[in-house]
Amino acid sequence: MQQQFFQVSVTHYALKWKVDFENKNIGGDVRVNLDVKQDTSQIVFDTRDLSIQAVVVNVNGCSKDSEFTIKDNGDLGQKLIVSTAMLKSGDKVILDIKYESSDRAAAIQFLTAEQTTDRVAPYLFSQCQAINARSIVPCMDTPSVKSTYEAEVCVPSGLTCLMSAIGQGSKPSPCGKRTVFLFKQPVAIPSYLLAIVVGHLERKDISDRCAVWAEPSQAEASFYEFAETEKILKVAEEIAGKYVWGRYDLVVLPATFPFGGMENPCLTFITPTLLAGDRSLVNVIAHEISHSWTGNLVTNFSWEHFWLNEGFTVFLERKIHGRMYGELERQFESQCGFEESLIRTVNDVFGPDHEYTKLVQNLGNADPDDAFSSVPYEKGSALLFTIEQAIGDNARFEEFLKSYIQKFAYKSVSTDEWKEYLYDTFSDKKVILDNIDWGLWLHKAGLPPKPKYDSTLMEACKDLAAKWTTEGSTVPTDGEPFAKMSNSQKLAVIDAIRVNRGTFGDRMPMLTATYKLDQAKNAELKFSWLMLGLETKWAPIVDVSLAFALAVGRMKYCKPIYRSLFGWNATRDRAVSQFKANIPNMHPITVKAIQSLLK
Repeated sequence: MQQQFFQVSVTHYALKWKVDFENKNIGGDVRVNLDVKQDTSQIVFDTRDLSIQAVVVNVNGCSKDSEFTIKDNGDLGQKLIVSTAMLKSGDKVILDIKYESSDRAAAIQFLTAEQTTDRVAPYLFSQCQAINARSIVPCMDTPSVKSTYEAEVCVPSGLTCLMSAIGQGSKPSPCGKRTVFLFKQPVAIPSYLLAIVVGHLERKDISDRCAVWAEPSQAEASFYEFAETEKILKVAEEIAGKYVWGRYDLVVLPATFPFGGMENPCLTFITPTLLAGDRSLVNVIAHEISHSWTGNLVTNFSWEHFWLNEGFTVFLERKIHGRMYGELERQFESQCGFEESLIRTVNDVFGPDHEYTKLVQNLGNADPDDAFSSVPYEKGSALLFTIEQAIGDNARFEEFLKSYIQKFAYKSVSTDEWKEYLYDTFSDKKVILDNIDWGLWLHKAGLPPKPKYDSTLMEACKDLAAKWTTEGSTVPTDGEPFAKMSNSQKLAVIDAIRVNRGTFGDRMPMLTATYKLDQAKNAELKFSWLMLGLETKWAPIVDVSLAFALAVGRMKYCKPIYRSLFGWNATRDRAVSQFKANIPNMHPITVKAIQSLLK
């Protein structure tokens, strides 16, 4: 697709969908408005396992049935090639495509009522990032192409449909047994931000422009957990500029959702693992809100430049936290990201020479999901942190961030374009910028130079962890100092113990009892405790780890837990058996990720 969209590009999709829970597919029509940029006699779309039934092409008001072929595209699915008469630059072309998705579409998961939280009604949700939109609609499935869209979605009566767009109301279907929901997304978006949810949902308003949707049994807890959404959004606007998407709603999805959050415009998807009961995991909300500018408004040109989405978003998220909770908190979170996430990913997950530890990666024909990790997030954020420190003026760098967003808003951007704008903005700081090793940061595998962080909050965490890992030391018996820490500091203590677990010995029972880690409701803290137990081969942790991996579909948790269980001879067979038996209940993206561990 990287060649075709230079010739012909989508400007608008009009979807007419019928959601079929019985056959687990979406069927209907899509009308595609196209802008011809160069003369061509064919139009190419990305698809994956779609059944294409008919294609009608309209050129400058004249319609006719069109021939089309389906060509295999390896791991990337199939290409739909529509043959036309010679199209001239400037022609206005409309395609009408009748099709239906497969019951194994990678973008969507159908759940029976019994698989949902409330066990009342079936449920459907999508996850189109990175290249899964092609499994529910023929599209130019690249972040380089942005388009508006509208939709009419027909669902069983009694269910609510939401999309990554502004709702335009609903109406009964002609048969009277279904409801048609109407949507419009007037801001051009890349295909991976197309999103849909259908289920038994309740809405709780947070502010005039923010609401949270959830299954009724989780509605109150969700409202409490995310009550500060409007406050976070206002702080983000102070830093990044006006919010252009109209509404910022959240929907708490079933536990099988594979990510912490997904920044679908107007409707952020959220994992129920954030429902800690104490608002201790709302940093994810700040991250997804930040995507409204970095990712959704200014988008990476291709998945090789994914860090322009995620590195910028992590940086902006922590800027928000700095405004809300103080600069020391921003410094602390940044240091945690580098030391606990980036270092572990580079050294333990990929290895320091792996292509996927570069900021700008060569994906070839690989599925971008195969390269998904914390590297674009934390290495990208660390680069921006390093530049800001080198410039030596945080306020001026924030102004650069806002002006960068304004300049490239509604566009897709490459690393070279960003770097050129950086140099243009800081022309008086050229010598300083030239001292940054751009080749090392952008194109070399492995760890970059560690930025200089204010370690005030981190030192307390490392000091407490050292009491557990220093040979000959007396381990703490008082859990109060740990209990008084913030949740992010508690995580840092456990992660510091994990880093130095070689001298931790057999202290897991004492650590667990002293800090009551087996009672942790914060999913991040529980996960870190589980991983420490698995890494130190503590037998009592096995049953708890298997149960957690079974109950939670978030890849951040499931994949490392299964990796550890698969790698431990005493647990491998049991873990493999549980995983295979649970595949029908898991999201396709999660299944693929964990299956890769068995190869």
